[in-house]
Amino acid sequence: MPVKAPPDLSKLLLCPMPGQVVRIDVAEGDVVEDGQVLAIVEAMKMENVLRAEKRARVASIKCEAGAILAVDEVIMEFEAP
Repeated sequence: MPVKAPPDLSKLLLCPMPGQVVRIDVAEGDVVEDGQVLAIVEAMKMENVLRAEKRARVASIKCEAGAILAVDEVIMEFEAP
């Protein structure tokens, strides 16, 4: 059987665990820097701060504050700045 390459997820911010989006700190079109806070997800009564891993432009935001997400649901997509 041929080996299947894993999908490229580098341009996506995925929800790391089931939880509720408390807030989104960026808007579509914003250029974010490495380490910048993108969103906060609350799970099991703890707030999880999601940060940018590299410089990029926010292409689209797929949810809004208050949304309940499953693990690996897409929160936002990025493109090159």
